[in-house]
Amino acid sequence: MNEQIICHQIGKSYGKKEVLKNIELTLEPHKIYGLIGRNGAGKTTLLSIISAQNDATTGSVTIGEAPVWENEKNLGHICFSRELNTMMGTGANTLRIKDYLLVASLFLPNWDQKMAAELLKEFELNPKEKIHKLSKGMLSMVTILIALASKADYTLLDEPVAGLDVVMREKFYQLLLDEYANTERTFIISTHIIEEAAALFEEVIFLRDGGILIKENTDHLLERSIHVTGKEEDIRAIYPNQHYYAVEHMGRSMGCTLLLESEND
Repeated sequence: MNEQIICHQIGKSYGKKEVLKNIELTLEPHKIYGLIGRNGAGKTTLLSIISAQNDATTGSVTIGEAPVWENEKNLGHICFSRELNTMMGTGANTLRIKDYLLVASLFLPNWDQKMAAELLKEFELNPKEKIHKLSKGMLSMVTILIALASKADYTLLDEPVAGLDVVMREKFYQLLLDEYANTERTFIISTHIIEEAAALFEEVIFLRDGGILIKENTDHLLERSIHVTGKEEDIRAIYPNQHYYAVEHMGRSMGCTLLLESEND
């Protein structure tokens, strides 16, 4: 598929709370994008709007000048794989893995059943296991399986490595790169583990306070970024004017990536 996804003036509010503000974003085919931002930055909301699982308060999302919202043809090009809800009373909770995959396949016109079966074995998932009995890492494996087996032209993954150990994360990254190398697919991946996943991304998009702070080639961005950890007050005293992103708090300590100002800034 050679069509772009274009987000034009996307805004989303819940009552008086503005989650996304005037998002202008173009996603090119056959790229791997990293969508970065702290919790509450609007990553999941943006992905759900792009995939028409949530409606925008303002603005539009189009593929080839045609809207995504309520457009069966364009929706067939998109898969949004997100964390499964295992709360009692939800539809997924009572299903076995194999039943959940069957339901997913009904909504994904390019579904690859052979790949799905291979990934079940690769991840050592029991297809008869109930969704609500799975660990957080196993739930992530199911969402990764669906994303890869969907064969969707635009595949969106929301924090796909949550709960996975280092070995399984590396396995996912390699599977993703193999699929990318052998197809024309585009992947948009939200994550907070930027240092580990940076090598995957051709471009990174940073969200902050509901808006796009940066959209830039990964190599260029890394050349003027550093990762620091330490006491939050010390970091902010030493670097008072830099852009902070991928921020994680651990008690009184903080880890974050800083965008250093270039000579032309």
